[in-house]
Amino acid sequence: MSEIRTGPPGPLMIKIRRARPSDLETIVDFNVRLADESEGVELDRGRLRCGVANALEDERRAFYLIAESAGEAAGQLMVTYEWSDWRDGEFWWLQSVFVRPDFRRQGVLKALYARVLELAEQSNVCGIRLYVEHENEAAKAAYESFGITPTVFEMREHDFVIRRSPHHPNIQ
Repeated sequence: MSEIRTGPPGPLMIKIRRARPSDLETIVDFNVRLADESEGVELDRGRLRCGVANALEDERRAFYLIAESAGEAAGQLMVTYEWSDWRDGEFWWLQSVFVRPDFRRQGVLKALYARVLELAEQSNVCGIRLYVEHENEAAKAAYESFGITPTVFEMREHDFVIRRSPHHPNIQ
């Protein structure tokens, strides 16, 4: 599936579309940059490439949206799924959200999120969730402007792949 949509009015003309296999290297590059910029983590490109390829091959795992301006990839996000028995519906988790620095503050993220909301309305989606680094105030402000607010939950994990020092500045 690859629908194309023009984003909301802004300084750029933005098109949002489903990612396709030819976007693999762009998504890998954006994810490497995102991990370094937001968490100071160096991802294993081989593992990442396989992970992205697996998602691109099977939308039951996830799907990516790509934002383009003048034919250039300006940003991306990935949607994964969580079933809620309490709500009898799916939460969509926004992950791998990245906007190239030269396209930031120009409506790219807003256009991506608007498309997510349109797609969610067409599905059995009961809500949108995401996680954000504690220190990423710019991202928090952007998400809150879209109506995505803090929850009563605190995220915890046992990560078997990416090891962080307990003294990492983003771990409280």
